[in-house]
Amino acid sequence: MQNYKIIGPREIGKGILIEMDAGYVSPSDKNNQIFLQESKDFKDYSKPFEFYAVLQKYNTPNRNGRIYPERILKRESENYKKNYINKKVALSELNHPESSLIDLDRVSHIITEMWWDGNVLLGKLLLLTSPGFHERGIVSTKGDQAANLLRLGVTLGISSRGVGSLKKVGDQNEVQDDFELICFDLVSSP
Repeated sequence: MQNYKIIGPREIGKGILIEMDAGYVSPSDKNNQIFLQESKDFKDYSKPFEFYAVLQKYNTPNRNGRIYPERILKRESENYKKNYINKKVALSELNHPESSLIDLDRVSHIITEMWWDGNVLLGKLLLLTSPGFHERGIVSTKGDQAANLLRLGVTLGISSRGVGSLKKVGDQNEVQDDFELICFDLVSSP
């Protein structure tokens, strides 16, 4: 994969597209509350750290002034399911790097499921935590770090990362057909 420049808010051109307000993982979400209570109590150390999250939206202007057309985001979500989720290699990082490559030293989670609810792409994330975190609360990996933040009640953002071009359409920058979805990183800004 080629190294690209990050395209900033309101810029056009071809490069890495990072969406800081695409979605979130919320400790207050009712689907996540049961798990979080169990993880706070550390009663079952073998229980995986899994969460439901909003991943992305189509035909909705975002904070970066971009719109992802339905056909492009649906195509990429299907490709992502087929090429990454189904093969159990849908790795993502804690925070965004300035690269289109996924760095294994920064991997914190894997996406295990994805589905649509209207124009909202939802997903299930599995945090990649260590035995030391489960057994003693030792934070030694990026997955441990994310799990500990969520266990303490911090809401983390989900930010999609991909490569593609933007074209000015009215007041918005529209993602073009060459867009390729890379991953969904966890970030500090929900």
